Amino acid sequence: MTEPAGPPRQRLFFALWPDAATRSALARVARAVARGNGRPVAADNLHLTLAFIGPVDAEQRDCLRRAAAGVGGSAFRLRLDQYGYWQRPRIAWLGAGEVPEALSSLVRRLNEALATECGHQPDPRPFAVHVTLARKARRRRVPEEVVPIDWAVDRFCLVESRSTDNGVRYELLECWPLAGDA
Repeated sequence: MTEPAGPPRQRLFFALWPDAATRSALARVARAVARGNGRPVAADNLHLTLAFIGPVDAEQRDCLRRAAAGVGGSAFRLRLDQYGYWQRPRIAWLGAGEVPEALSSLVRRLNEALATECGHQPDPRPFAVHVTLARKARRRRVPEEVVPIDWAVDRFCLVESRSTDNGVRYELLECWPLAGDA
């Protein structure tokens, strides 16, 4: 006899979600980095993870939404200007040489709210500011022309990771504005 299926679960994370111009710039770099060196991340999936949550049910998702709504924060500019490569997961990425205090503060407040209000345990590793550009990369590859990408960050989002026949796709569930101009 099989066990009855539990409540439906969603695989969630919080992220900075790029505007169209930033997404386009990131996609160009991803294609350049992945050329002959792995698989570029689909343009629609490019993001910067703030907090990975994992599978949750509807009640947990609603708690996450309520917690995020109370986080707040200031808009900021993020300069992505550092290329990197993690050998073990074979990931090429683009990160920030300098992390804005507003970003560090946002991550800290978000993790505190998720832990206090929803019991979510944050990743114990230090926060790594990066956008994954390519998966299954064989080596670090820096594009011939290194042009920093300046990103005006004015919101953060709750995102669902969905497996499809064509691979993983990310869907925005809700976004919260950051105060001020980036």
